[in-house]
Amino acid sequence: MTSFFDKLNLRPFERRLIVVVGIILFVVVQVWFVWPHFGDYGRLRARQREAEKKLALFNAELAQRDKFAAEVKRLEGEGLAVPPEDQATDLMRAVDTQARQAGVSVQTSARPLTTTNQFFLERSQQVTTISGEDGLVNFLFNLGAGNSLIRVRDLSVRPDQTRMKLTANIKLVASYQKNPPRAPAPGAATNAAPVTARGPAAPAAPSPATPRKP
Repeated sequence: MTSFFDKLNLRPFERRLIVVVGIILFVVVQVWFVWPHFGDYGRLRARQREAEKKLALFNAELAQRDKFAAEVKRLEGEGLAVPPEDQATDLMRAVDTQARQAGVSVQTSARPLTTTNQFFLERSQQVTTISGEDGLVNFLFNLGAGNSLIRVRDLSVRPDQTRMKLTANIKLVASYQKNPPRAPAPGAATNAAPVTARGPAAPAAPSPATPRKP
């Protein structure tokens, strides 16, 4: 440092001034460029820990992939295997059956609507019923009992005009398999007569020889 100042031929005051200016510049550079990044390492470590948590969570979910695949297959098999052209009548048949068993009178029914998702076709049916309290409860319970995928989405109840029974507006939804297996078509009947095996043809009988004149 001394030899450098000696080459510049600077006086002691000028040397001290250069040193002070250099120190000030160094502090300014530190404050402007270095100090704002003092917390970068801590933020980087926090992001690293967060990424490690997410990675552990993802790995835990991936470890259950076989379980989820089996659950998807189970859900796909739970839908009612009914051909699409019979689904509307199947839903109304189930409603009428349960209504008769519970003593519920189905007054009106709207046109069924169809929605779809990844696995199921959903048929929704709006019906209006008149019944007693117990009959309505039994009707709704029996619709969703067992392996049935019929459920109630909307329900409103009010007394009827006689105030002796309940009028219920019910929106029912039934889930069906999106691509149900179809029964194999029966083979076409043939009217052709069975072919009877024939034996070899009998040899023709030889004709009698004609005598020659002398």
